[in-house]
Amino acid sequence: MCYFFLNIKLTKIGVLSLSTNLSKKVSTQDLLYSAIFTALTAALSYVIIPLPFSPVPITGQTFAIMLCGAVLTTKQTFFSVLSYILIGLVGVPVFSGGTAGPGVVFGAKAGYIWGFLVGALIISLLAPKAKNWPAMAIACFSGGVIVVYLLGILWLARFTGMTVSQAFSVGALPFIPGDIFKVLVASFVALKLRRMLKK
Repeated sequence: MCYFFLNIKLTKIGVLSLSTNLSKKVSTQDLLYSAIFTALTAALSYVIIPLPFSPVPITGQTFAIMLCGAVLTTKQTFFSVLSYILIGLVGVPVFSGGTAGPGVVFGAKAGYIWGFLVGALIISLLAPKAKNWPAMAIACFSGGVIVVYLLGILWLARFTGMTVSQAFSVGALPFIPGDIFKVLVASFVALKLRRMLKK
């Protein structure tokens, strides 16, 4: 019995220790930068161009996601994008067109939303190695376009019953030119911001 209670105490101590270590590792700067980019992503979600032939509109979200991953650390990126998703999940209108709620986070466009998280994290892993504009553009394209579209298309096909080819036609193809433009601009802006933050 004593051994049982000792184990419980040790477990509690371990949990408290882990919690303390995590809180120490998350700095005020981490929280501040994460919050700024969460707000930026939410604001740019209102930049929207609906398309009559697709359930997925053109939005400014992907531009914000590219910047987030390219400028912030991986930890900051994770907190920022996850916070954005959770805020939208509980009903704050931060998704494209001022939408929110579980119906969006788990609906037809959910693959794109969760793709934002995965894609931004991939960008954040590639961006520190990007010393010039072409390399940064590759990082932004890899995470902000390839990953987001891959998850978005697969989810859209499964949710709607479309084939993957059909989902690609309505959920990716019309947006590729615009997203390439976003990649070019985001890469340029990200390099400038990274240099400013290092000073």
